[in-house]
Amino acid sequence: MEVLLNELSLHGQFCNIQEFQIAIDAIMLARKKMKQFGRELHCYRNFRQSQVTHDLNLQQAVQQLDRNKQRDVLTWLTKEGPFWDDSRQHDADEYLECQNQVVTDNALGEIAYQCFSGNNYQAFSFNPSSWLINSLSVIWHRNSETINHIEVINHWDIATLETSLQTASPVIKSWQQLAQEMPTRCPNLTFSEDSFSTLYSHPFVDGAAKRIVELLVTLDKFKTCFDEQGQMTSEGHHLYQEHFTGDKAWFSDSSSSEKIDFKNELTFNHPNNKTEKLFCPWHGKVKTPQIRIHFSWPVRANELLYIPYIGPKITKR
Repeated sequence: MEVLLNELSLHGQFCNIQEFQIAIDAIMLARKKMKQFGRELHCYRNFRQSQVTHDLNLQQAVQQLDRNKQRDVLTWLTKEGPFWDDSRQHDADEYLECQNQVVTDNALGEIAYQCFSGNNYQAFSFNPSSWLINSLSVIWHRNSETINHIEVINHWDIATLETSLQTASPVIKSWQQLAQEMPTRCPNLTFSEDSFSTLYSHPFVDGAAKRIVELLVTLDKFKTCFDEQGQMTSEGHHLYQEHFTGDKAWFSDSSSSEKIDFKNELTFNHPNNKTEKLFCPWHGKVKTPQIRIHFSWPVRANELLYIPYIGPKITKR
């Protein structure tokens, strides 16, 4: 579960610093609650330019708080983050709107995109604001024929946030825990008994684990994108164009030379049949450290999607 601060909920609505102080105290309490559950409240890198009152932006307003609060808020907004826009997934040319307002390049646009991809992303908003709605409907205009309505869970008090945190999947703290969790989270994928085993001898990296989850959830969703006739749906075609093609593709085939030079290494035991082997040059990519998720290809409606290997990059020269 990831929670992003809805920067649009700060829109110059406060009459004075005293009202703002109550609201920013609630935001910082939400951040503290997130940390208690081993998580972070993500913010926008340029959020400090948002308007608080008619004549003060966030940075100016924070500077009128007492020194300790001033330090805590500014350290979060300028140094610690984490900043959701550093690892954003939705493109600037997407057209996402909510409450008749374009939310592309905003937290709500990113949350909607992540939710559509199968990830548990939620929002936290300032109170009071014009965004105090439990479920915000984000409309994604993807082309002239495809419009998606995505419901975004929105919090503005600690009680509902804590309830969501208590029911969310636990924070993953080891490769073994990751291996136990993913078959449940990705029921449309077929893992082998030792899919994750090569990771166990390597130090656990939180960022890499989150990226592996993101890649597997995307594969799981891709496996469901077929109609009753076994043809790929428009959603499947979109995911394919988005994540399986281009220089920045999340998933790609190994090169022709790698398929020759590393044929044995790219051939794995079949998860369901010990007498068979699977040649799996297609893979998902984690950059730091270099980890690969090898899977069977092509993906078809009437065939299982196997994940025989998740571990360090195999085709190193």
